[in-house]
Amino acid sequence: MVEDFIREFTLLLVNKPEVVKIENRVVDDTFSEITIYADKGDTGKLIGKEGKMINSLKTVISGCKAKDKRSYKIMVQALEE
Repeated sequence: MVEDFIREFTLLLVNKPEVVKIENRVVDDTFSEITIYADKGDTGKLIGKEGKMINSLKTVISGCKAKDKRSYKIMVQALEE
């Protein structure tokens, strides 16, 4: 559910949606790390000015903790050319 939301949100923001890759790594029963891989030019859009875009995404995702009792860490990585 969370991974699907992040994928759709990311695809709406980036200029090159065909290269976007989302990786969800389950650390344990209560914690997951989600990494968004995007084009180098799109990482700035995903992070936003002063980190406001990624922080708002983290805030929305933190609301999912109430439903599935899982915490998420979200990272943005640039794809190597």
